[in-house]
Formats: sequence, structure tokens, C-alpha cells
Amino acid sequence: MLHPIFSTVLGHPELFADHLANYAALLREEGAVAGRAIVARLVAGVLAAVSAMLALGLIGIAVMLGVLHGSFHWVLVAVPAIAVLLAVMAGLYASRTTPSHAFEEVRAQLDADVRALHIAGERDAH
Repeated sequence: MLHPIFSTVLGHPELFADHLANYAALLREEGAVAGRAIVARLVAGVLAAVSAMLALGLIGIAVMLGVLHGSFHWVLVAVPAIAVLLAVMAGLYASRTTPSHAFEEVRAQLDADVRALHIAGERDAH
């Protein structure tokens, strides 16, 4: 005696093909969401590194101008501070951990399918 899944696949292959197509669409959608999160963190990391290098350069220039002129001006602190702030914010965004919800819907769907197959198999055995 065949499991109900085999009789369904043999009797209605279009249902099985639709189910596989829906799985492919779900995987594609979940992969796109996970990919966007990775790309956003990567861009934030690059921005943090570039901003940190810019901040170091601006701090060096500010120190040299302060020593050269022998006076302090608030602009010598404000300009490098903006680059430091940007580097810190981008670094925090890049280093945050993202919750592992990637492919959660696919796992839930697979669990539901496995439960349905077990129920169909038990029903067929009786």
C-alpha cells in the first residue's frame, strides 16, 4: 500500500509542482530579506572604517592647526567630532547582532508539511 503522498503525486502532479513552486518563492523571498540585512551591515561596516580613517586625519589636522596658530577654536573639535560620531554610529549598526529569523517561515512550513504527512500516514495505516 502506497503512502498518501505518492498517490497524490501520481494522481495530481500539478498540486505537487505548485507546492514546490511555492517553496521556491518562499525561499527566494526569505533569502532576499536575509541578503538585504547582510548588505546593510556590510555597508555600515565600510562606512564606519572610512569615517574612522577620516576622523583620524581630521584630528591630526586639527592638532597641527592648533599648534601652528597657538590658539584653540571650537571648530577644531567640532569637525573631527562629527566624523567620530558617524564612525561610532555606523560601527554600532554594523556590529549589532541580528536575530536569527532568517528562513523561519520555511522551517514552519516544513514542520507543518511533515506533521501533515505523519497524520496522513497514520490515517492510511488504519
